Amino acid sequence: MMFNKVILIGNMTREIELRYLTSGQAVAKGGIATNRRFKDAGGNQKDETMFIDFTVWGRTAEIANQYLHKGSRVLLEGRLTLEQWTDQNGQKRSRHSVTVENLKMLDRRGEGPGESEGQGAAQGGRYGEPAQPQQPGQPNAAPAQPEIDIDEDDIPF
Repeated sequence: MMFNKVILIGNMTREIELRYLTSGQAVAKGGIATNRRFKDAGGNQKDETMFIDFTVWGRTAEIANQYLHKGSRVLLEGRLTLEQWTDQNGQKRSRHSVTVENLKMLDRRGEGPGESEGQGAAQGGRYGEPAQPQQPGQPNAAPAQPEIDIDEDDIPF
C-alpha cells in the first residue's frame, strides 16, 4: 500500500498567482515557508526554513487568491507532486510541490500577517476540497465541483 499525504503550516512567501484553464477551471499557485526548530549535536538551538510551492484547484483557488496574501498563515493538506518541464534552453527541469486538497486560513480576521502566532487555528475557515486536477490524457474532462463550507463569521467583510 502506498501513501502520499502532506500537512504543512507556514506563512505565504508571495501573492497567489491565479489563472484559468481553457476549460474554465481555476488553478492557483503559491508558496509557503515553514520552520523547524531543533537542537544540534552540540545542544545549540537551530532553525531550518523550508520553502515549498503549492497548487490549488477550483473554487478553493479563487478563495485563496481573494483572501491569502504574502505573510498570511495557512495550513495546507494535500499530496506531494513532481512537476516536470523543459525550460527555454531545452533543459529538462523538475521540482516537487504540494497539490492542495484542503486549505485552512489560520490568521484571524483583522489581524495582519504573523500576528496570530500559535493561535487562530480554530478561527480559520475550512474551505472544502478543490476540484480534482485534470489528469493527462483527459484534457476535456469536466471539473468536479468542490464542496465549500464557509461560515459567515469567516468572511472578512
